[in-house]
Amino acid sequence: MTASILSDSLVSPLGIGSETNFNAIREGLSAIKRIEDVTLSPVPFYGAQLSHPEGDDTLTRFERLSVLSIKNALQKNSAQFDFSKTIFILATTKGNIELLERRDKSNPALLLHTAADRIAKHVGVDKSTVVSNACTSGVMAVILAKKILAERNFNHAIVTGTDVLSRFVVSGFQSLHALSDEPCKPFDADRRGLNLGEASATVILSSVHKSPYTVSGSATTNDANHISGPSRTGEELSMAVKKALANAQLTNTDIDFISAHGTATLYNDEMEAKAFNHAGMGHIPVNSLKGYFGHTLGAAGLVEIVMSLQSLKQNELLATKGFNKPGVSLSLNVIARPEQRPLKTFLKTASGFGGCNATIIIKKEL
Repeated sequence: MTASILSDSLVSPLGIGSETNFNAIREGLSAIKRIEDVTLSPVPFYGAQLSHPEGDDTLTRFERLSVLSIKNALQKNSAQFDFSKTIFILATTKGNIELLERRDKSNPALLLHTAADRIAKHVGVDKSTVVSNACTSGVMAVILAKKILAERNFNHAIVTGTDVLSRFVVSGFQSLHALSDEPCKPFDADRRGLNLGEASATVILSSVHKSPYTVSGSATTNDANHISGPSRTGEELSMAVKKALANAQLTNTDIDFISAHGTATLYNDEMEAKAFNHAGMGHIPVNSLKGYFGHTLGAAGLVEIVMSLQSLKQNELLATKGFNKPGVSLSLNVIARPEQRPLKTFLKTASGFGGCNATIIIKKEL
């Protein structure tokens, strides 16, 4: 069974709303800046930081950002549906982890399921659940929504991916020496690492209302390689790509473009290049959007799904900001500049710590 995508939203440092963010990317704008904030890091770093979202003071910054994204998606949704038959799915890696920095260790909102409940109830939804599986969380949350809707216990799913910058997160990536001291350059020969970012993205899916945009296939695999290092062969991500194609009853020739994870780290970019070539897709246009938003962790998959949906709607391939010359061992057709062309189907991939991989195929019915 396919699940229809009724509406979507993105709140990022580039603006509020999917169209606003897409237009900013079209213009080549990036949210990545030099950040000098001692509450996040004793030394400056490059990343994408949001202003403080307004909203209910009883909610945390993380929760207000999520609510803002959801409400924006709901406002765009023309279909009327019963919230009693709706489930909310939160995708995040760290949730309200910043509460620890305030020495608020007893706050129940530190628990991800509590944060999800608080967000859901604030928008009128009673049932919620959480997907927290490193940086595949956003894609996996959409996969889970499709499976839940297939069981017919719910008619609709609101899926939101959110992560925010915190001292905990920044220091963690600094300890891995993974942060670039300049704006990131996915798949580029001169890449020096990733930039962190914060955002909230939402998609609303339905099994009873139809739209031209459907989740038609998906799959997950695991490298079982290393807690923080991806596979050195790319075979496991390639397996997930092939399974998603089979699940959607498509072949690699049906994919118009790939929205890659593309973190601009040495091992991730190389692994994805190998995976796409293993799957016979090295020639297919591929982009990474990390140069615009930074790596938004558990939100990244949804951020990039939402922007890729806009690509389908506008029939426009988005460029990979920061890419100048190939820096992986196998050939990739990295999109270096925007291009108008008919688009019908895209593949989204995500990979994360622990070796997790997730793939999803979204199709536009003409």
